[in-house]
Amino acid sequence: MSTNSRPPVLIAPSLLSCDLSRLNDDATQMIEMGADWLHMDIMDGHFVPNLTFGPPVIASLRQAKPDAFIDCHLMVTEPFKWVEPLKKAGASCFTFHLESDMPEGGVPAMIQMVRDSGMKVGMVIKPQTPVEELYPYVNDIDMVLIMTVEPGFSGQKFMPEMMPKIKALRTKFPNLVDIQVDGGVAPSTIDAAAEAGANVIVAASAIFGSKDRKGVIDTLRQAVVLKQQQQAA
Repeated sequence: MSTNSRPPVLIAPSLLSCDLSRLNDDATQMIEMGADWLHMDIMDGHFVPNLTFGPPVIASLRQAKPDAFIDCHLMVTEPFKWVEPLKKAGASCFTFHLESDMPEGGVPAMIQMVRDSGMKVGMVIKPQTPVEELYPYVNDIDMVLIMTVEPGFSGQKFMPEMMPKIKALRTKFPNLVDIQVDGGVAPSTIDAAAEAGANVIVAASAIFGSKDRKGVIDTLRQAVVLKQQQQAA
């Protein structure tokens, strides 16, 4: 991506906030309402205290949605143990925490493991982790996720103090197409994320808690498009 081109605007509703008894119905609705990705938060009850989706749920979603882009955020202690199961389940993108335990060979080996599986590679950091710790790896991955809440639970308040991390990444790595933001993102906070340079927008309760879900998706997309246009002018 050249410094003058604009990255695609991608809206990724987080299905952790949907009605889990009708996950497939809500996933269908999100796609019909214009969502680009389906974001799945995978938690092991150890790296974070919550316990959520695993490979069987991803496999069921893939069977029901063969063409969907299933974006998996791994909040697990040993992500290397999840690569093969999620590959078989049909995950599209595997985003792992820099703070997690790594296989022999460290982060480069983890990146290569995901790359070899055929999934896209994402890396994510918690709010307290300096963004500079990602720099050695950015050119070898497809996406960086900046958390704007502490990972583990939906419905937390957006942390605007994380925006300089996004801006630093967008400035230092102009060829990094996808910068994702996750945590407390809503129509009231999207402008800050868009201004900083995020283009992949994860939203959970802001979408699923609204009576106008499509309206929220459209608002998030339009806000990012508008900021990109302003910055290109």
